[in-house]
Amino acid sequence: MKSRQFASRGRERGIVLLFCLIVLVILLAGGVAVVRSMNSSLSSAGNIAFKRDLVNQGEQAVAKVMAQFDGTGILANAAASAANSKTNNYSAVTLETNERGVPLALLSNSKFDAVGTSANDIVNDTAKVTIRYVIDRLCNAASTSATLGQAGCVFPPSASEVRGGSSQEMGTRIPPPPSSVYRLSMRVTGPRDTQVFLQTSFAKPD
Repeated sequence: MKSRQFASRGRERGIVLLFCLIVLVILLAGGVAVVRSMNSSLSSAGNIAFKRDLVNQGEQAVAKVMAQFDGTGILANAAASAANSKTNNYSAVTLETNERGVPLALLSNSKFDAVGTSANDIVNDTAKVTIRYVIDRLCNAASTSATLGQAGCVFPPSASEVRGGSSQEMGTRIPPPPSSVYRLSMRVTGPRDTQVFLQTSFAKPD
């Protein structure tokens, strides 16, 4: 009788050990999954932070370009904006883009060399950020927008086009001067080969 009791207890201890090993394996797998999830979350958060920083860095190009079109800037007068200016990364003709609206000049070095110069790149060695930009006028030819007219250029809505309020109120407003529409496109490259493409448009009276 005693020998049978000892054998039963031995088998029971072996089953408990087996269940403990199975539980340990499950806990280990769960721990590995949690660690991987945390690493993915940290990586995603880091990429979002890089992207936001690069968007903020792109404001440098906006400020530089606005200065060129403002007051006595090099592209401020109608004659200067009517012709291409490679030294200023400026095209008087609408640039070719991909399906997402990004100019091919920002995607290909050879196409960029035909429009601008790398000497205009804004480089921040401390932040390891490089900003490349191109400006194009939304016209189909290199001439003054007054000569090309609405058939050749994109213009902002005229004062006669009602955009809210009443037609009587719109008729009392002073019509704005004719304006050309320009597009500024930027490629901001940062650490870890992070890239952000930014684009904005603005109008300037001729």
